[in-house]
Amino acid sequence: MLSTRPDFVPPAMIAEFEQLHDQVTPVPFHVFEPVLAQDFGARWPRLFREIDTGTPLGAASLAQVYRAVLPNGTPAAVKIQRPGVETVMAQDMAVLRRAARMIARAAPRFTTVIDLPAMLGVLFDAMEGESDFRKEAANMRTARRLTEDFKHLTVPEILLDPTRRVLVQSLAPGTSIRDAGPETFTTDERTGIGRDLMAFMFRGFFLDRYFHADPHPGNVFVAPGHPAHLIDWGMVGRVDANVSRSLVLALLNVAANDGTGLAKTWTEMGHPTAWADLAGFRTDMAALVPKVTSASLEGLNFGVTLTAVLTHATRRGIQSSPVIALLGKSFANLEGSIRHLCPELSITDVFEENLRTIMFGLAQETLSEQQAARTALELMIAAPGSLQQGREILRNLAGDGLTPHSATSGTKPGRNQPPTTSHHTRAALILAAAIIWSSRRR
Repeated sequence: MLSTRPDFVPPAMIAEFEQLHDQVTPVPFHVFEPVLAQDFGARWPRLFREIDTGTPLGAASLAQVYRAVLPNGTPAAVKIQRPGVETVMAQDMAVLRRAARMIARAAPRFTTVIDLPAMLGVLFDAMEGESDFRKEAANMRTARRLTEDFKHLTVPEILLDPTRRVLVQSLAPGTSIRDAGPETFTTDERTGIGRDLMAFMFRGFFLDRYFHADPHPGNVFVAPGHPAHLIDWGMVGRVDANVSRSLVLALLNVAANDGTGLAKTWTEMGHPTAWADLAGFRTDMAALVPKVTSASLEGLNFGVTLTAVLTHATRRGIQSSPVIALLGKSFANLEGSIRHLCPELSITDVFEENLRTIMFGLAQETLSEQQAARTALELMIAAPGSLQQGREILRNLAGDGLTPHSATSGTKPGRNQPPTTSHHTRAALILAAAIIWSSRRR
C-alpha cells in the first residue's frame, strides 16, 4: 500500500516497496509441491504437460506463480499459495484489530471522525479471496463478464476447477505495466488501455459497485497488439448504493470546479460531529478543487488528493464513510498503474466521457420495478394514512381504475383537517403501483 503513497514515503522507498507486488525473493518449488499434492492428490503431475518449476513467473507475499502447459497445449499460469500464509494473515488481522481498539480507547475524539475498526473491517472483507482461491476464481469470472464491453481490457480465464490454495488460469501476455515501454505501443493502444482501465473502475465504483481493490502495476499486464489483462482478483471491494451515488456527485462537483458542492456532498456522505466546522471545510475544498479539475495523471496524484480531502474532513470534525479508505487505495493503485503507460490522461475527462453511461445506468436502477416498490413501501410507512391509501390505489388499479380515495371514510379534508398525504406522496404511490400492476398484467 505504501508503494502508492508519495505523500507518506519518499520515491526511493516507493521503488523498493513496489518490489513487494510481484518480486519477493522466490522460494524453491519443493516448498509448494506439497500444496499441489494435498489439493489435487498424487495425480497432480498429470494435470500438466509441463510446468517450469525453476523460475516462477512472479513471487509475491501470499503466493508464487509458475508457467505451465496443459495436456491440450494451452499455456497456463499456476498460482500456489505459500504454505502457512493463511495463519499469518489471520494473526496480522488480529493484531491490527487489537491496535485499532487500543487507539479507539486512547483517542476517542479521533475515532469519532476516523473509525479505524470499521475501515479495517471493510479492508479485511475485501481480502477474502486472498486466502481462498475459490473465491478469487468466482471474482475473476464476474470481472471477465464485466470487461466484455471493453476493447482494450480483459481478465484471464479459469482453466481448471480451483482449490482453496491452487488457481490455474490463462496466461496473461506481455509484462507488468510498470516494466512496459510506452514507445512500443501505438498512441491509440496506450490511450485505449488507459481509458478502458479508468472507465472499468468508474463503472465498478458507480454502477456494478464491485471493483478490483488492488490494481497496482504488478496486477496489470500489457503487450502491444493485446488488451490489458487485469490479474490477481483476491482483493475485491463492494460499495453501498447510497455511497456510490454520492461519489458520482462528488466527482461531478470536482469536474465542475465546485469546491462548495464537493464539501456538501462529502459531509452528507459521512457524518458531522458536534464540533464540526462546516464553513472551514467548504473553504478547504474551494481551495483544493481548482488544483484537481482537468489535471492529467502526469500533474496529479488523485489518490493523494482523496487523502487530502479525508485529512481536511477529519480536521474539521467530519466523519467520513469507512469505505473511502478502500476506494482511495484502489484509485491510488489504478492511477499509479496508468501513469506508467499513459500519463497524459485526465481523470475528470475520462469520467465525463463515461458520465452518460453512468447516469443512464443509475436512471434505469431508479426506475426499476424493485426500486419503485421500495419507494412505495417507504412512503406508505413514513406518511400517516398512506398505507390505507396505497391499498385503495392497488385495489382501484386491479379494477382498471385510477381514482385515489382518501384514507378517511370517504370525506375530504376540511380547512382544519390536514390531508393524510401530500400530492407528491400520492403521485409517487400511484406511479409505483402502476409499474407493479403493469408488470403483473404482462
